[in-house]
Amino acid sequence: MTKADIVERVVKAIGPEVAQDDCGLVIDAFLAAVRDALARGESIQLRRFGTFEVRRRRARPGRNPRTGEPVAIPARDVPVFRPSKHFRRRVEREHGSSVTA
Repeated sequence: MTKADIVERVVKAIGPEVAQDDCGLVIDAFLAAVRDALARGESIQLRRFGTFEVRRRRARPGRNPRTGEPVAIPARDVPVFRPSKHFRRRVEREHGSSVTA
């Protein structure tokens, strides 16, 4: 699913009162707010959906896949999404119990 698909679904859910371009602007603003908050190290909690947060990955050894030479991979911050229990249950219900959290 692409951002355009999301915009289309939201427009259908809201109805003809909202133009597709306006809906696209709202979704762009939402995504920018999430991006900016994560860049500042904040977390975003959306009830019954999940949490976006930044986690620190520790430094670790790695290998150059081309040469096999050992390489030090430095510690870094990465954005992560943690789905809520409600969201996980819904996915499990829709896709069977083979999905793990």
